[in-house]
Amino acid sequence: MTIVKSRPFREKQGKILLEGRRLIADALKAGAVPKVFFFSRVEYLKELPVDKLKGVSLIKVKFEDIKEWSDLVTPQGIMGIFAKPDHVKMTFPETQLRHSLPLLLICDNLRDPGNLGTILRSAAGAGCSKVLLTKGCVDAWEPKVLRAGMGAHFQVPIINNLDWETVPRYLPNDTRVYVADNCGLYAQAQISSKAIDHGWVCDRQLSKLHKYEEEEEEDPETGASEGWLPELEVQSYDLDWTEAPAAVVIGGETHGVSLESLQLAESTGGKRLLIPVVPGVDSLNSAMAASILLFEGKRQLRLRAEHLSRDRRYR
Repeated sequence: MTIVKSRPFREKQGKILLEGRRLIADALKAGAVPKVFFFSRVEYLKELPVDKLKGVSLIKVKFEDIKEWSDLVTPQGIMGIFAKPDHVKMTFPETQLRHSLPLLLICDNLRDPGNLGTILRSAAGAGCSKVLLTKGCVDAWEPKVLRAGMGAHFQVPIINNLDWETVPRYLPNDTRVYVADNCGLYAQAQISSKAIDHGWVCDRQLSKLHKYEEEEEEDPETGASEGWLPELEVQSYDLDWTEAPAAVVIGGETHGVSLESLQLAESTGGKRLLIPVVPGVDSLNSAMAASILLFEGKRQLRLRAEHLSRDRRYR
């Protein structure tokens, strides 16, 4: 079972492990394909749709075995191995689709499973149309991510392991990409464009990745110094940024946002969204920041829809 939980198994075999009656039920409703069920009591199988059990290997085991395999504090007596879900083939809840917004989330270098799971849960709750995960993020189907996601994996499309070159293909036309900015005083004052002053946790990581470009280069023709980071305007997160379809980039707390995310934001006319914190207070964690920005985007879109509806009534 340890092998089944591993990333190499998920990637090579194309299978994932789900645990718990509710998560398994959500997966089946979304059209995920089960291969094997391990259960300690027949009653647990009876709670599942009979038509979904056709062709599935059903293996009864001792509860002690499930307890040993389980990552849960209180094991629920049933585990399932499923084919790794394909977002294109899945059927998401009608309610979720009806409340879907022109709001996307891009996860960049998110390595913490608990944070990613919480972020996916917030994305589903806010009504994101999809979530994109770039290479470098923890696997969305890792057991700890699934546990923290509380079923979000089967409520919002998740596209995993993307190269930055392919990210634009998954964005609607005219999407503007915004980068979460938690640098506080640096961003508020806009006093510098050096690498150390940019990004999620001021992106000290970018300077590590690009040591050869730490110093600003001088243009031989104009004599002007030119920074290698894209110049992005900073605005407060609560000012309007949802007039066009919007994608929000959230970086990991350890590795920060990538240079590619800043370049994509610049190329789409996006900005850095500042969540101001009290001076001296450490930056918000990624999950908290993502929740604030996504629900702020939802608020802005709701207000815009209300204004449009009101305008139509008075015409």
